[in-house]
Amino acid sequence: MAVKKSNSTEDREIVITRILNAPRELVWEVWTNPKHVVNWWGPNGFTTTIEKMDVRPGGVWKHVMHGPDGTSYPNSSVFKEVVKPERLVFSHGGGKQGGPGAHFIATWTFEAQGGKTRVTMRGVFDTAADRDMVVKQYNALEGGTQTLGRLADYLANLPAAEMEDRDFVITRTFSAPRELVYQAFTDPKRMQQWWGPQGFTVFFSKMDLRPGGFYHYGMKGPDGNTVWGKFVYREIAAPKRLVFINSFSDEAGNITRHPMSPAWPLELLSTVNFDEQDTGTVLTIRWSLLPTATAEERRIFNATRASMQQGWTGTLDQLGAYLAECTSTTR
Repeated sequence: MAVKKSNSTEDREIVITRILNAPRELVWEVWTNPKHVVNWWGPNGFTTTIEKMDVRPGGVWKHVMHGPDGTSYPNSSVFKEVVKPERLVFSHGGGKQGGPGAHFIATWTFEAQGGKTRVTMRGVFDTAADRDMVVKQYNALEGGTQTLGRLADYLANLPAAEMEDRDFVITRTFSAPRELVYQAFTDPKRMQQWWGPQGFTVFFSKMDLRPGGFYHYGMKGPDGNTVWGKFVYREIAAPKRLVFINSFSDEAGNITRHPMSPAWPLELLSTVNFDEQDTGTVLTIRWSLLPTATAEERRIFNATRASMQQGWTGTLDQLGAYLAECTSTTR
């Protein structure tokens, strides 16, 4: 919890941050879906009635917060920016019924940190006096902190059914330039150095990098068994993003079932994003079920998230070691 000073918003800003033990996509969902929002919005002891919540640029969000003493707090907001699942910006107006009103520009950001999410809520007021009034009159700092606490509790107790059919997402930050991380995914010789679960070695690596092209690989496990796999590329946006259909295959490149789990989805949509930051590259990998997935494939996908997390963690550890080796040899 902090009041932030900056050149453009000095003395007019409130900022509160909390790290939530939930993936960013889920946090976004419970923030933007009114059926979830009514369960956590507001300080401790408050309830919320939502009249309208249209989460899009220009959309209106009208709701009434009800205090534990019965006091009503009507609020009306208009969304200015909606960048799923990264940022929400809206103009907010409201206050105690019959009491002083408040107006500010609210910005909520959602930063993925592995399987967790750093949420920052920022309010910028017209004047320092407006900011100070809200802090004093409405105890805004404590109220905002309690609101994020209620959000954390709600996420921790969200029914398992709400998690079904959500994308699997894993994020890792590497101290390497984006171009190098991208090359590690788009050069078959580089892929051969790190791809696959820990203990596996890639002995075959062939790539035709274009929309409609493919990557075909063969791996040998620590038990000596061979596994084949295949990507079919849908989108290539160097060096920012790759989108492809991922599946197991045979030696000839034909799509096959998972050799150890026949009910595993036959195909998955994979999206890999490469985002630059000051310290290197943020890599985000997303697996999505296709509309053609059967009920049993969906059940297996939803039931094996822990195994996916473990497998990808090992794979990304190997990528990290490979990138570290590459960067050390170029110094």
